[in-house]
Amino acid sequence: MSYNSYLNKPENALRRAEELVAISQASAALSLLHEILSSRRHKTWSPTYEKIIILYLDLCLKLGRSREAKDGLHQYRNLSQSQAPGSLEAVIRHLIEASEKKCREAKEAADKGELPKPDEKGEGEEATADDDDADFYEGSVLLLSTMSTDPEKAQRDTAVLLPALKFLWEVYRAVLDILKSNSKLERLYHGAAVSALRFCGEYKRRVEFRRLCDMMRMHLGNLSKFGGVGAVSFDAGRNNKVRGWEGWTAESIELHLQTRFAQLETASTLRLYTEGFRTVEDIYNILQISRTRRKLPGVNIPPPKAKIMAAYYEKLTHLFWVSENYLFHAFAWYKYYSLCKEYNRGMSPEMKTMQASAVLLSALCIPTTTSEINKGKSKSLGRDAIQSTVEDDIAKEKMARMATLLGFHTREPSREAILAEIRSRNIIDDVPDYLRDLYVILEDSTDPLDMVEKGRPLLDTLRTESAVAESTDGDAEDNTLGRYVGPLTNMLILKLIFNLSAAYHTISLDHVKKLTSGLGVSFEQMEKSIILSAQSRALSVRIDHRAGCIRFGTAALESDEMRGQLSILAKRLTTACNIISPPDTSSIADERAILYAGVRSSLESEHINTLERKVVIEKRKEEAERLVQEQLRAEEAQRKAEELARKAEEDRRLAREQKMREKEKLQKIQEEMDAMEKKRYLTAMGRNVENMTAEQLKEVDTAALAKEHADKANKKKEEAERKVKEAARQLDYLVRAVRIEELPRIKEAYETKTKEDRTRYEQDVVDKAKRAKEQWDTDVNEKACLRDCSVFNYSSEFQSMIMAARTGVHEALCKEEDERAELEAEKGKLTRARKRKADEARKAEEARIAAEKAEADRKAEEERQRKEEERRQRQEELEKKERMRMEEQREREQKERGGGKYVPPSRRGGGSRWGGAGGSGAGSSSDRGGGYGGGRYDGRDNGPRQTNSRWS
Repeated sequence: MSYNSYLNKPENALRRAEELVAISQASAALSLLHEILSSRRHKTWSPTYEKIIILYLDLCLKLGRSREAKDGLHQYRNLSQSQAPGSLEAVIRHLIEASEKKCREAKEAADKGELPKPDEKGEGEEATADDDDADFYEGSVLLLSTMSTDPEKAQRDTAVLLPALKFLWEVYRAVLDILKSNSKLERLYHGAAVSALRFCGEYKRRVEFRRLCDMMRMHLGNLSKFGGVGAVSFDAGRNNKVRGWEGWTAESIELHLQTRFAQLETASTLRLYTEGFRTVEDIYNILQISRTRRKLPGVNIPPPKAKIMAAYYEKLTHLFWVSENYLFHAFAWYKYYSLCKEYNRGMSPEMKTMQASAVLLSALCIPTTTSEINKGKSKSLGRDAIQSTVEDDIAKEKMARMATLLGFHTREPSREAILAEIRSRNIIDDVPDYLRDLYVILEDSTDPLDMVEKGRPLLDTLRTESAVAESTDGDAEDNTLGRYVGPLTNMLILKLIFNLSAAYHTISLDHVKKLTSGLGVSFEQMEKSIILSAQSRALSVRIDHRAGCIRFGTAALESDEMRGQLSILAKRLTTACNIISPPDTSSIADERAILYAGVRSSLESEHINTLERKVVIEKRKEEAERLVQEQLRAEEAQRKAEELARKAEEDRRLAREQKMREKEKLQKIQEEMDAMEKKRYLTAMGRNVENMTAEQLKEVDTAALAKEHADKANKKKEEAERKVKEAARQLDYLVRAVRIEELPRIKEAYETKTKEDRTRYEQDVVDKAKRAKEQWDTDVNEKACLRDCSVFNYSSEFQSMIMAARTGVHEALCKEEDERAELEAEKGKLTRARKRKADEARKAEEARIAAEKAEADRKAEEERQRKEEERRQRQEELEKKERMRMEEQREREQKERGGGKYVPPSRRGGGSRWGGAGGSGAGSSSDRGGGYGGGRYDGRDNGPRQTNSRWS
């Protein structure tokens, strides 16, 4: 079968590919199917193409050809996206499920310690990876063998699991790229995205997760920019970046939110907090799109459901907790608690208490900042204070941006803000009593000697009631309130140190250890907390291990009171000097009087100069602003002109490139058609075209090939006709010779058969007569024996007896038959009578129906005639009115022309055709012409003779 038959009929290609797969020629089958999918001849989808693409993808999965799989998916997308989107969805689901299954099998094989068997490659068949993949494989095996604790396991993972993971990742990328703007398959897009996120989380693929997040962020950006966010009705035909997109709907927004929530959870699992915060920005952008769509007239998009937002903030609590961002962890808990309290009507009191406790404890875990500690102080001095202020401003800006993205209630999130919100919303009323006492100790207590003694049993109660089983490093589980015990302990220690700094200048380490002995915290952990607090400038503290004490305050100035001692000393020395040596008040008063007089004398002129200077400054400012505005306008005009010129040049360049691409495309198509035609001619002529290159095909002359092919075809046809004629002639000779030779033999055989038949017939007649004579002799002997035994004397009596019995039976049967015949006759009479009655009723009904129909037809005909008569009368009335209107119009036109009513020639005086026209028509007419103007004119008219007469 030729190659063109495969291109013309995909069924043949599918069957041929299955045959190639059956004989272990998977690479050749893949190439054949790829040619079918990428052929330009086929633009109409059919179920055969679905079978072809499924077999094609299975072969790509078997051979590890991710690039070919991606290309095939794109080709099938172009073929079936508009005609059969359901088929495209089924194919993509099949590919994802098959790839995931292969990846799971590879993981199980790697865990069991199985190594891959070397595949037998056919001629020209590639390995399971490309060349660069093979280089990467060898290098990674060598590197892992030197760095891994288990080189064999690393080698198995690289040899077995890595190709399957790479293929599955490429499948996810290709599917997401194909479905990025397809509204009909939007659910499939988000399902594939969630599967890809699950893949990254399950196999710890952090690099792939970052690429996946960037790709999905780019898709969202294109939909936001070109997807008609602010349009009521969207037309996707204007931009190819969102081809297939039908506009933002409530379902699409909800799907995007759910996908970003899964992305946020995966980022938390992989501990990629930067990607988590970027995902928060994506969620904020999606919510902004929803808000923008709700403002449009005629667009009915509800706000995101409270359940979705509650799940969002619940995931944020986990993200901020593992990233140790306690501030936003507390705000996320607060938002989650507010949503549950407002919308979750079925929330139990225990759940409400647990959530309120989580809000309070998360707020108490927030570390105190420098600005909150220094709040209320008059001023700060020194370079450290200025640097701290700058850093606080930067931190505040970041916090405000994050709070806006997360939708919190304030742009200045802080510990004091969340605690104030908790107090205003009376959330403390919903928490247990021991947590309220803990809140009082951490916020209001100032006694450093007993606050640890009071707080320790409260923390133990929290740990006990939460049923937290602490691990070896002291961290609690994340799903209970006991995880806040560690941060609360650190906050209690910092609060203790802060209160000690307010009461003491120096305190021994032994005393501090004694105060914190019941918390179960080592001195190293306490020292770490103190150092971190000192680094963040929340406390001014130094640990002196040589002296075994803790010193509060800076090295230069030990306390805030010492920082103002020099200025206070200067002021007090000045006061003492004035008391010891009082100044001359009279001279000072005279100097002041002279100074005040000079000021009063120059006050008016200074005021006028100041006003003039102000006017000059205003004019200069206006002139400078005018010059700046003119310069800006000139720059804007120049920029616009340059932009227009650049755009025009770009349009011309694009037009030239488009023309060149079209020209190259047409040239390429023509070359391909010529090459296909040459291949067809060469194949028909019996030449092998598989090994011919493109240059060799170009050198072949198509016209010469066509002529040579036609000559060979004609020659072959003539040779076939000659062979047929020769065979017919030989067959004719053979048949004629056979008949001549067989004719005497046929006659001889006929005569022999006739003689044998006659002999057989005569013998049969003799044998039949002999058998009849023997039978007659036997019968005569038997009759003689019966007569001797007197058998015939009793036969008449036996016959009479039998006949009598049969006669009785016959008479009984005849009687029964007569009775049955009478019953049948009676039934027949009744049936015929009923039939006659039914026929008469039917005929009467038909006659009635016919009469009614005739009456209806008559009435309809009368009605039609009446309507026709009315129509005719109306038509006559209209015609009459039209004639009257035309006569009136004619009379009106004659009156307008000045003439009188039209008078026929016979009524114009003498009735002559050439007579006067001024008569009134009352004179006598001619004797011969009568009153119609006929006859010969004889001059007998009563009027005067006219000069225009013919005989005047």
